[in-house]
Amino acid sequence: MAKIQEAWSSRLGVILAVAGSAVGLGNFLRFPGQAAQYGGGAFMIAYFVSLLIVGIPICWTEWTLGRYGGRFGFHSTSGIFHALLRKPWGKYLGVIGFIVPVMIYMYYVYIEAWCLGYAVNALSGRLSEPGINYGEFFGRFTGAGGDGIALHFGLGDVGIFLVLVYLLNFFFIYRGITKGIETVCKIAMPALIAIAIIILVRVLTLGTPDAAKPDQNVINGLGFMWNPSSVAVLDAATGTEVARYPDAAAIPAAYQTEAFTQKALNLWQTLFNPQLWLAAAGQIFFSLSVGFGVIITYASYLRKKDDVVLSGLTASATNEFCEVGLGGLITVPAAFMFLGAAGIVGQGTFGLGFNVLPEVFARMPGGQIFASSFFLLLFLAAITSSLSMLQPGIAFLEEGLGIERKASVALLGLVTAIGTMFVWYFSADLKALDTIDFWVGTVMLFVQATILIIIFGWVVGIEKGWQIAHEGAEMRIPDIFKVIIKYITPAFLVAIFVMFTLKNVFGWNFSFSAPEFNPTAYVQDLVGDKPNHVARLSVGLIAIMTVFSLLLVNIAGKVWAKRDIIEKENH
Repeated sequence: MAKIQEAWSSRLGVILAVAGSAVGLGNFLRFPGQAAQYGGGAFMIAYFVSLLIVGIPICWTEWTLGRYGGRFGFHSTSGIFHALLRKPWGKYLGVIGFIVPVMIYMYYVYIEAWCLGYAVNALSGRLSEPGINYGEFFGRFTGAGGDGIALHFGLGDVGIFLVLVYLLNFFFIYRGITKGIETVCKIAMPALIAIAIIILVRVLTLGTPDAAKPDQNVINGLGFMWNPSSVAVLDAATGTEVARYPDAAAIPAAYQTEAFTQKALNLWQTLFNPQLWLAAAGQIFFSLSVGFGVIITYASYLRKKDDVVLSGLTASATNEFCEVGLGGLITVPAAFMFLGAAGIVGQGTFGLGFNVLPEVFARMPGGQIFASSFFLLLFLAAITSSLSMLQPGIAFLEEGLGIERKASVALLGLVTAIGTMFVWYFSADLKALDTIDFWVGTVMLFVQATILIIIFGWVVGIEKGWQIAHEGAEMRIPDIFKVIIKYITPAFLVAIFVMFTLKNVFGWNFSFSAPEFNPTAYVQDLVGDKPNHVARLSVGLIAIMTVFSLLLVNIAGKVWAKRDIIEKENH
């Protein structure tokens, strides 16, 4: 087994690294869009409840299990579970901690290249040319318009930026924890926060950009983001809810016919929407990077007396500041002031970020500079996240196969390059990216997070886990979190996962009186009447990666078993 001698050089370094892994595109694009779509203030209530009973508890769990597993010389999820459970099957419970970050990296680095490419194209003026169609530009640049059309290397193409980003990521990951990841995060995190504050000040001082549209001002833009009310669209014949929007102005023309009616909902009615809680809990997962296998790996490089309670809370607070305090106050108000409510709701993460916002910046005074700054901000957020996704894989290959960092980096580079090329080529409608993101970046993420919380609360034991967590701690976790971590968080996770599966796989309409199940595209693409070959290939890639990972874990288990025998004999 390779001897891992790496460690963080400072508490600030590990906090910024963990915060960097969490602060990503979801903070500045996904979160504002979700909040705007699900009723603003009501979404924020569900969001903060999810943060308290899911996000923070799992975060503390990962920090604690990671540091504890690091004492045994393990830095991967499989290795740490092997050390904690001492069962032959224990190591296999951690295999998702290898699959998830490696496979997410395969498409995340592709999106990262979009951010850098958009920053350069915005600075050159290409994104502010008169008459530009941002949808067409996005389709051509990202390849969403057709398979293989993004395989070009000009400044207006993603290829050159993808190669550059890929090389940057592996250069820094090769340099290791201190000289690579920690160094990047110490520079990138303050830089992105500074850029975000500058853009925020500009957005909040825009006032009313268009005098002909006095309602589209900064105050109403903030209200659109934070007001707790919402409007439901109902089928006029059946009375079944078909959609929900923050206010009547956001309802598309397609729903403004005699076939539909509208119903204003107060805060309590809005909070009883299961999709609201599903969206809020899902955002917490993406936002804090819990369940990825990143935090547990990062924490494994801590010393026994390093504080995981305060450090974990600080890293989470840094992420929340970037998400709620910066992302939530920049994206939606800016888009609302220039495009109105109809330009925001239903756009999705990519639509909001790469179609709507370029148009917003193009209309803004000094927009060329602010657009390039914003996409540079997204790139910095993305690279701190993508670097974190590589380290769990590196750690596993080093300790599981006994190979040095140079060889493990090369192997991981080859594996992820194959996946990235797959996503890059099969880019039509971003089908490959979306399929992998759903089954790996969402479904597997829920499963891994549930495993983590159960191991902490029920296998290690809540009392022993509490003792381990507070070694070297400068603050204590409130005792109420013992109940939350042991009972409430697992129950909440299971409930959310069941709802998620019923909604996003089986297509349940969330109705008990007249339930309907219409399997979603994620199912239809695989087993429907007209299956999608790219979706099937993507699931095939996931299956191959899963089998490959299980074989590696099996090999690693034999190495670790021999090590356990030797240690037992020595004692």
